[in-house]
Amino acid sequence: MPVPTEELKLEIVNAATGERLGAMAAPSAAGTLVVRAFPDDGPDPDLWQLSPVPAAQGGYEEDDQAYVVRNAVSGKVLDNPAAADRGVRQWDAGNGKKGQQWHLVPVEGEAGLYVIEGVADGTVLDLSSDPGADGTRVVLREHDDASVSQRWRFVPAEPERTSDAVLRWAPLSHWNSRQSWRLGPSAALRPAPGASPSFSDLLLVLDAYGSNPDAGGWKSDVATPAPGGQQGRWAGTGARFLADTAGTGRADLVGIRSTKGAVTSAARGDGTFDEEQLLHQGATAPTPADLWSFADLTGDGRPDVVVLCTGGVRVSAQAEDGTFAPAGGELVLKAFGHGKQAGEWDAAKHPRFLVDTTGDGRLDLVGCHDDGVWLSRQDEEGTFAPLGDEPALRAFGHDEEAGGWLADKHPRFLVDTTGDGRLDLVGCHDDGVWLSLQDEDGTYAEPLYVRDDFGVEQGWSSAEEHPRFLTATTRDGAVDIVGFGPQGVVVSRGCGDGTFEPAKLVLNDFGAAQGWTARKHLRVLADVTGDGTPDIVGFGDEGVWVAHNLGDGRFEQAQLVCRGFGYGDDAGAWRVDRHPRFLADITGEGRVDIVGFGGPGVYVARNLCRRFRTR
Repeated sequence: MPVPTEELKLEIVNAATGERLGAMAAPSAAGTLVVRAFPDDGPDPDLWQLSPVPAAQGGYEEDDQAYVVRNAVSGKVLDNPAAADRGVRQWDAGNGKKGQQWHLVPVEGEAGLYVIEGVADGTVLDLSSDPGADGTRVVLREHDDASVSQRWRFVPAEPERTSDAVLRWAPLSHWNSRQSWRLGPSAALRPAPGASPSFSDLLLVLDAYGSNPDAGGWKSDVATPAPGGQQGRWAGTGARFLADTAGTGRADLVGIRSTKGAVTSAARGDGTFDEEQLLHQGATAPTPADLWSFADLTGDGRPDVVVLCTGGVRVSAQAEDGTFAPAGGELVLKAFGHGKQAGEWDAAKHPRFLVDTTGDGRLDLVGCHDDGVWLSRQDEEGTFAPLGDEPALRAFGHDEEAGGWLADKHPRFLVDTTGDGRLDLVGCHDDGVWLSLQDEDGTYAEPLYVRDDFGVEQGWSSAEEHPRFLTATTRDGAVDIVGFGPQGVVVSRGCGDGTFEPAKLVLNDFGAAQGWTARKHLRVLADVTGDGTPDIVGFGDEGVWVAHNLGDGRFEQAQLVCRGFGYGDDAGAWRVDRHPRFLADITGEGRVDIVGFGGPGVYVARNLCRRFRTR
């Protein structure tokens, strides 16, 4: 587990005994520290916080950061008294005192375990060999690689969640039989004092696109955890998603029918949608292996239809009148398709991206096949270049010779990590993060190992269970790595040169330790408040939780903002495999709303443009 940030409260647990660091049951005047059991009916365990020592005081290198270990209640700190018995105590903090500074050294091959090493003399926290009635004393000894009692685990305390006020939709009938809705207070939640509503209660806006038989009986034939309608994202047959199909700035409803092709319901701008109509008819009936996307290929402001099919890549460009031509799509590239003649690309093994790799405003096609990375760029006339005889990079591929990258374990991304406008390749493998920079001539350099985290060996077991994103968490910062790890939300800040700072646990929520699982819960990043920074959004048991970005890469504790769209029965019994949910702007006002495809149809919770307060 990465080192937690200063704001998080922790239990410090000894790996050998499983007992927690704290004061004796009858605390001594000397502040002696022990590890002991804390029974459920007894006092709560001691909580600690890790305060980084400023560089001017510590004189450390990047991987040699020193910390002060501070009691979250008393403010006293872990102290080396240099006593003859080598006992460790908690004591009043002294400014810059070396005996109160500690290095946290990861145990090699043991994810989440650390050795706590004193800066003053290099000795490490260990346990006394003579346990007492009040617990086993914590002492300092020379480091021993084989000693399990010298290994410690940081366990984040339970998250301090709150709930936001909610407004409920109430139907209104007018004298002319017109129907509308009014927002009124809801008693469904007990909001924190002073909280302002941020989302309305959910409202059923369209009896279609649902999983129930009378709402269309929609069922995805192909799992598409990365929904279509976004650049580089694809949707399979049966998928439902949101995309701006007409370039209006509003997200419309889109579905891929196995018999028709793409159907849509246009957003009206008031949070509701038109009835379903055919948007695009495929050349043949869509197959389960076809993948669809809506993207503005040439930068003219009009999204086009792109389909990865048996023969390769088919494109239907959108004309000024909103129609797509040709009707079945033009075969623009005999590659990236699932047929033998198009390379036999398999969605379960070969991720494909539709992105602007050079910053020229035109989208290119990039894919990771068995033997590495293949690339087709658009020229000024909008023509995709044929694939060469060799991959653009013999890495990031499925075969062992290209790295042994597995789609279900090793997420890969195309992002600009240096700010030069060109997209680089970033991937999270077993051992951590690998990077291939794009040169000025458009070629990709040999991958470099840039961070020892976010990999399978560090506890990130799968791409589905532990989603990872590359995005800037500050308004003017470089691209960072953000992941939902075993213990919560982890961020590795980008340095702007393709490298990343050591990962930090920034929020004790949305992780496996807090009960979040891919089978039940969706977790995404979205700018909910319109301040230019991504917030953390999770569809949990009780409903939708949001942790607001403070603007500097830190996040507030999560807040329940909508009693709906959740796994629990009281929140609608939404299921990941049947009920896709999204955050998208359906009004063109610049704020994302919550849209979900439930059993009876499409539900919406409007964004009320309020900033969240936790207390």
